[in-house]
Amino acid sequence: MTGTTDRAPGTDPEALRERALDALTVARERTALLTSCVEDDELTAQHSPLMSPLVWDLAHIGNQEEQWLWRAVAGRDALRPEIDSLYDAFEHPRASRPSLPLLPPGEARAYAADVRLRILDVLRSAPLEGRPLLDDGFAFGMIAQHEQQHDETMLITHQLRRGPAALTAPPPPVSHSGPLPPEVLVPGGAFTMGTSDEPWALDNERPAHARIVPAFFVDTTPVTNGAYLAFMADGGYTDRRWWRPEGWAQIREHGIGAPLFWRRDGGQWLRRRFGVTEPVPLDEPVLHVSWYEADAYARWAGRRLPTEAEWEKAARHDPVSGRSRRYPWGDAGPGPEHANLGQRHLRPAAAGSYPEGASPLGVRQLIGDVWEWTASDFLPYPGFTAFPYKEYSEVFFGPEHKVLRGGSFAVDPVACRGTFRNWDLPVRRQIFSGFRTARTAELD
Repeated sequence: MTGTTDRAPGTDPEALRERALDALTVARERTALLTSCVEDDELTAQHSPLMSPLVWDLAHIGNQEEQWLWRAVAGRDALRPEIDSLYDAFEHPRASRPSLPLLPPGEARAYAADVRLRILDVLRSAPLEGRPLLDDGFAFGMIAQHEQQHDETMLITHQLRRGPAALTAPPPPVSHSGPLPPEVLVPGGAFTMGTSDEPWALDNERPAHARIVPAFFVDTTPVTNGAYLAFMADGGYTDRRWWRPEGWAQIREHGIGAPLFWRRDGGQWLRRRFGVTEPVPLDEPVLHVSWYEADAYARWAGRRLPTEAEWEKAARHDPVSGRSRRYPWGDAGPGPEHANLGQRHLRPAAAGSYPEGASPLGVRQLIGDVWEWTASDFLPYPGFTAFPYKEYSEVFFGPEHKVLRGGSFAVDPVACRGTFRNWDLPVRRQIFSGFRTARTAELD
């Protein structure tokens, strides 16, 4: 195997407890903000059949924490076993959840708060070794990631809801430095994909294994709104040549002619973002496009979407040392100088931002800003083992779901790293998704 992945820093027990406490606290603060900035009737409403009512997410977060940390880790009796089925994501599709006898907002808040107080006591005394669920504090990291993933889901719901803005945040800093090359050459050869030693990595990121990737070029930055507008102006949505049959059927059936939340007003394209309508900023990465739209743009541009292995090699491989980094910039966790994460800004930064977060080869914004569609189906790595339950990853494996990588501005650092894998149906547009393109390097 070419190169190794370094063990994440801070894995002694007390450092792990501190890390887990911080991750759980940050997640709960974000949950509280997302569920306190609107009135209770907005929490119980379903703003889109694609999403749950916000109050379902709130109680589901508490229920998962109870099941995994109170029952499985601490071995305690169930607090509210009668609600388990109400908050089982596989038992009840999102469109049907408003009809369930859900906990009302006040009771959902009290339940989640009660569970959290109990879990803080568990965290103080639980051994962080001895069985896989406890080793390196995995269960606490898993629950912190789970809550942050629902915080991103709830932010999507806020984007879908109508009415005045309920959330505000400052714009990202202007941090790009001068002109950049349009693409970067990633040399061919082997690299280490995935991880076997990242303490809180989830099952689909494991195990580390060697991949051989031929040389390819990849966009230095994600595709921008300005570049995507050129595709639209050239008839991209009306020319069948660029579209997969399923994608062509989708846009024709639903009358899609622009990214989600865009509308044309006279000669100007406008976009609605968290209750505010504004001109489409040309220098931002395009957002809210499906896999089919990303694929059609790439074909129109004479390029293609990168495979998942290509994406990860561009993000993690250091050609000088031959090893795979935890993040594009190195092994240290993300700081505000590296990436746009954590819902600090509620929008992508301009393409070319965050030079300190660049990969060894100079590729920008591989972490944060927008989830990036890849060409790859969501499949297990060689040697995959489902843990701690097959419903997290295994039931989604197959050609129905496409892989997204890198995280968005809505993702917290605890749930985003160079090995982290996201996936969704290729028709999905409400997610914070964009893309970059690639092309195979010509052999001499």
